Amino acid sequence: MAVNLATIESVTKVYGTRALLDGVSLGVSEGDRIGVVGRNGDGKTTLIRMLAKLEEPDGGRITWSGGLQLDVLTQHDSLDPTATIRHEVIADRADHEWLGDARIRDIIEGLFGGLDLPGFPDGLDTVIGPLSGGERRRIALAKLLLGSPDLIVLDEPTNHLDVEGIAWLARHLQSRRSGLVCVTHDRWFLDQVCTRMWDVQHGAVHEYEGGYSDYVFARAERSRIEAVEEQKRQNLARKELAWLRRGAPARTSKPRYRIEAANALIADVPEPRDKSELMKFANARLGRTVFDLEGVTVKAGPKLLMENITWQLGPGDRIGLLGVNGAGKTSLLRAMRDAYASEGDVQPTSGVIKVGKTVRLAYLSQEVAELDPATRVLQAVEQVRSRVDLGKGREMSAGQLCEQFGFGKDKQWTPVGDLSGGERRRLQLLRLLMDEPNVLFLDEPTNDLDIETLNQLEDLLDGWPGSMVVISHDRFFIERTTDVTYALLGDRRMRMLPNGVDEYLERRAAMAAAVAAAASAAATGATAAAPAAGGTEAGAPTLSGGDLRAAKKEMQKLERQIAKLDEKESKLHAQLAEHAADFSKVAELDGRLRAVRDEKEELEMSWLELAEQV
Repeated sequence: MAVNLATIESVTKVYGTRALLDGVSLGVSEGDRIGVVGRNGDGKTTLIRMLAKLEEPDGGRITWSGGLQLDVLTQHDSLDPTATIRHEVIADRADHEWLGDARIRDIIEGLFGGLDLPGFPDGLDTVIGPLSGGERRRIALAKLLLGSPDLIVLDEPTNHLDVEGIAWLARHLQSRRSGLVCVTHDRWFLDQVCTRMWDVQHGAVHEYEGGYSDYVFARAERSRIEAVEEQKRQNLARKELAWLRRGAPARTSKPRYRIEAANALIADVPEPRDKSELMKFANARLGRTVFDLEGVTVKAGPKLLMENITWQLGPGDRIGLLGVNGAGKTSLLRAMRDAYASEGDVQPTSGVIKVGKTVRLAYLSQEVAELDPATRVLQAVEQVRSRVDLGKGREMSAGQLCEQFGFGKDKQWTPVGDLSGGERRRLQLLRLLMDEPNVLFLDEPTNDLDIETLNQLEDLLDGWPGSMVVISHDRFFIERTTDVTYALLGDRRMRMLPNGVDEYLERRAAMAAAVAAAASAAATGATAAAPAAGGTEAGAPTLSGGDLRAAKKEMQKLERQIAKLDEKESKLHAQLAEHAADFSKVAELDGRLRAVRDEKEELEMSWLELAEQV
């Protein structure tokens, strides 16, 4: 029998005159993995903060099992800004001790992309103070996961993680025995990890068995039953009225209802998008040319991100763009935006971006644009325009679109300064759509949005007739709103992925395996080339004859160089451990280690490029 970890009994929590939670009773048992969903402001975070002993209920009580070890990840970390990542995450463990622990290595590689923490200037010895909120959050999550709590409480754990990081975190949490209560808007993550759902609505919490998909089906069935009951009540009222007017009622047969299986709920629901109809409309609004890229090279400062890219965004195309952090996704959209804004005068480092004459671009960046805090929500929307044409004969007023995005009549008169981060993100989206664009660039549009708002946004985009590029780590949103997936895998090229996110994860795993195989083969003196990463892409160049022999010879040379760098890296690690107390020596060795890693990364990339051609 599962051990009960925490019990919530008749808990009430009031803010001002509003009861966020009203007489809620719940329980968490050993091995439970519970996802918490609900609209922003309905009490999700308040519920888990009380469960994590960070807030007290106004009424009722919460009890925890004796000796319970509980860890919590909140929206704001408590890391020491003067400390290093090593101090906060690894603590006082010696290098040989934590490097010999497979669990620690897995967590650091999963959350940071490698034991050397690529992306952090000094690796584990990076000082925390200057780091971004997203980087600090990953550090706090790593610190939590390295412990062994009985109950883990997580508030938006997938924020600032890429697709690979989210997939790793899901696998990791599935394998843990700890109880888990998690608030997140990432529906794919909820489906992979959770076995129960808590739906926080209007002061109450409804429980559902299973993950997010099971919850959606169960909630739809519950709504259907409630609608049937309401219809029965109305029918009874009409019959009662008729009896009062005509006398004794006629005999009627009692209708029967039965609960159908989950697939019956969606049997008569059409496809979310009428693609052919939307394509016709998009062609009429945009013409033949939207964005054409010919031989484009994209840089971020001195760093080369993409090279010689030829690609076309056509009318009605819905593109999902995946890639590792720093691969150039946002830089690509910015280059296209700059070409549009300058009417073609501003071009990338090399190559040309052609923009259609009828394009009206709206670009949702990751930054939330600041508005006058005294401006009311409805006023902020009407500053753009008072009515909007959403295509296919759908027209909405500013107030109607506000309601669809969760700003009810009362909320429409709230000052912008009083909105939460998620509400400001919603308002930013709203203002973009009010400008009637025919091309949308959405860079992480799901940040800070609750699941209900995401559903409303997806429903709105289903009927939106235009071209769209979406960058997102929210796998569910990418798969729901786009038709074609492209990836930037860090090798300066752009690939179409017929199998979407699954293929992206497979290719990334294959690339990592190929690099490891090359290093291993070189270390043992092997001469056979390792298999190419992710298979040969359609249309990729292949070599034959003398060129093929030369390429294989070059690969063997690269493998020997990588093996030598591996040896150097190992020796430098040993020297760092030996001179740990000599700070000047450590600084010198650390600089040499970073140089070795940079050189090794360049050689591995060259090896991968050759491997795809042989």
